[in-house]
Amino acid sequence: MSKFLAVSQDDIINEIKLSCQIPTIVKSIISRKIIIDVAQETGIKVETKELQEAADSLRMMNKLENAEVTWSWLQKHGLSLDDFEELVYYNVLSSKLAEHLFADKVEQFFVENQLDYAQIVMYEVVFDDLDLAMEMFYAIQEGEITFPEVAHQYIQNDEIRRCGGYKGILSRINLKPEISTAVFAATPPQLLKPIVTSKGVHFINVEEIIIPQLNKTLHLKIISHLFSEWLNQQFEKIKIEVEDIC
Repeated sequence: MSKFLAVSQDDIINEIKLSCQIPTIVKSIISRKIIIDVAQETGIKVETKELQEAADSLRMMNKLENAEVTWSWLQKHGLSLDDFEELVYYNVLSSKLAEHLFADKVEQFFVENQLDYAQIVMYEVVFDDLDLAMEMFYAIQEGEITFPEVAHQYIQNDEIRRCGGYKGILSRINLKPEISTAVFAATPPQLLKPIVTSKGVHFINVEEIIIPQLNKTLHLKIISHLFSEWLNQQFEKIKIEVEDIC
């Protein structure tokens, strides 16, 4: 037999406090206020067509394919239809403000930080023994064995072994600094000398370095980064007073 439990607004507020989420919530509230105020000061307007496109995009992203699913989603998140419209309006306003502030700064930022957006295609075997890793390195150099053969022989994980140690397309942020420095300095295709870290001895074959292009996706990523930094700077300038909710 199912049991009915009621959750009140006081319960929700208490849970936010006990889970130590108040600073995060407060920062979100202040950020929203900053965005709305600055957008008004700069005269940014949101058109009906933009709202419709953003609403459609939000529905698609959350798989809200019909009215029934949409109402269920709204109820789950405690939102009214007016709340949904406010959410869409804020998203559009935020995006337009970010473009207004930083669209003309993206290209320069990209040029200055281009290496941070480069990606690497690599294969890896992690050894416990440096001597063994060095032995395999020189064996490959001498043509006595290939990297895929080493991967097949020494990788324990079945799925990774079947992929020959393929690690995917990685960015600098995905790699330890000592590994990142070595792989992005490589001239692909290149087998690197074993690299020792706290995780073991990394035996890496660099297949390709992907040079970034300033496409639409990266443009939006850079604007988002610059906008986030700007918001943090604005936030630090503000003296915050939180009303007692105990």
